[in-house]
Amino acid sequence: MAPMELNPEFWRGRRVLVTGHTGFKGSWLSLWLHELEAEFAGYAPSPPTEPSLFAAARLGDLMPTLGRDVRDLDGVVAAFRDFRPEVVVHLAAQPIVSRSLKDPVATFDVNVMGVVNVLEAARRIDSVRALVNVTSDKAYENREWTWGYRERDALGGRDPYSASKACSELVTAAYRRSFFEGGDRTSVATARAGNVIGGGDWGEDRLIPDVMKAALGGPIAAIRRPAAIRPWQHVLNPLSGYLLLAERLWHRGGEFADAWNFAPDEGDAWPVGEVIDRVVELWGGPIPMERGVETGFEETKYLKLDSSRARSVLGWAPGWGIEQALSAVAEWYREWDAGTDARNLTLDQIRSHPAATAARTSA
Repeated sequence: MAPMELNPEFWRGRRVLVTGHTGFKGSWLSLWLHELEAEFAGYAPSPPTEPSLFAAARLGDLMPTLGRDVRDLDGVVAAFRDFRPEVVVHLAAQPIVSRSLKDPVATFDVNVMGVVNVLEAARRIDSVRALVNVTSDKAYENREWTWGYRERDALGGRDPYSASKACSELVTAAYRRSFFEGGDRTSVATARAGNVIGGGDWGEDRLIPDVMKAALGGPIAAIRRPAAIRPWQHVLNPLSGYLLLAERLWHRGGEFADAWNFAPDEGDAWPVGEVIDRVVELWGGPIPMERGVETGFEETKYLKLDSSRARSVLGWAPGWGIEQALSAVAEWYREWDAGTDARNLTLDQIRSHPAATAARTSA
């Protein structure tokens, strides 16, 4: 499929609110919005890791933070009222499975009540025209199928994180049907993606960050379930889908107000061990790690999404395959370790992604 095209003119000067902008995905999205010349702001607490892409790329110099806790309804509503966003991308979440087992109450509070508050703010403030709630591939009831889950398959969750994301989907569907039916004013959609990788990720209990920390002199990487198969994709692939979905919601409302999967090609669902072997090759030197470490909690063995609907209806396609994604990851951490400016490094990779190059060509 030819690269899909974002419309730079749509984003130029558009008021966009990103919740969770201090996190890994939120930082990449915010830098892409900067590249698109949007007027953008964030709502999130301080970066969840040290170091962080948000701090390294000096994103605080490019965008205001309007509030910090999505569990604070009054604060969220006030931020919407003051900024009057036209597009909202909701990324704020507690994203770690292992942490959800240690603190399930906070996980449900952030991941469920957080989206309730964002949707309620959009209901009360009439500026919002398009809202994308980003959930997870783990929102599906996982039956260890060897084929990809489709948007109409059952939701579920065997751990608090996964269940909270299924709840987030249900909350969004309820608000859409109760308050935003038809998309006459506000069109609301959900986006499901998982196993996203990219430079500048220092999250806990995540494969690529753990391996890169070890490569850069940190603790030995503990590799869980080397045989587990996941749909790996570079962060820019689903982000391009979120941006395209927001455009479609703006222009054609109710047609696209639904749930959407954003997944890589089927051949990019690799075992964890194969991903690690390729990262070591790309790094060009040994990386200290221990494979097959016991996790202490149950993890899925096999998980894939079917994104054929996003491809055929939205016109989306994953711009980078897994080889390009892993190469970009290794390059990012190598260049960052060598002293390259994190903002410029990240923007250069954004500009080289097919969704961005197609947009520049068509502009």
